[in-house]
Amino acid sequence: MAPEDRRAALIAATLPLLREHGTALSTRQIAEAAGVAEGTIFGVFPDKASLLRAALMSAFDPQPVVDALAAIGTHLELRARLREAVSMLRKGMAANANLIAAPRELLADDAEFGARMVESRRRIHAALAALVEPDRDRLRRSPEATAQLLLMLVAVSVHRAFGQAGEFGDMDDEEIVSVLLDGLLVRPVPDPSTESPS
Repeated sequence: MAPEDRRAALIAATLPLLREHGTALSTRQIAEAAGVAEGTIFGVFPDKASLLRAALMSAFDPQPVVDALAAIGTHLELRARLREAVSMLRKGMAANANLIAAPRELLADDAEFGARMVESRRRIHAALAALVEPDRDRLRRSPEATAQLLLMLVAVSVHRAFGQAGEFGDMDDEEIVSVLLDGLLVRPVPDPSTESPS
């Protein structure tokens, strides 16, 4: 196997373990998951921390999210577009929820990683704004502000620490989109007895 392929295979094997066990996972667990000898890891990475850093960089790589948002396209109605975006974003955030603390452990002094995280958020935000752009004239706020609000709602629904425990954890994709587009007022159900016949 070529060195780059071996590196990619080790990162791919490490990522689910990192999500499940955090940084306490062992190189033996990684080797077993990758189907290689433990020494193989150190032929590719100088130490365990280097492999974990590479796995974190992979986990927070914005390109798959940007590509998935672009693939939704703008041919669907706005609500349908946003439901697809919310579903995909929530899955990604939930998958990486346990990794949020890991960068502080592994990358506390890594300015490059911090800059990459800022750039990652910027790219996802821009891709989401592009998804909303065709409906700019229908919205009270700009596509950029709409994207920011949507990302905040998605984050709150996934990371309960942003609000009271459990307060927003039961929001589904439809409710998130509805809160964004319709607000929090409950819409009254029309009374059929008061409607005039057509």
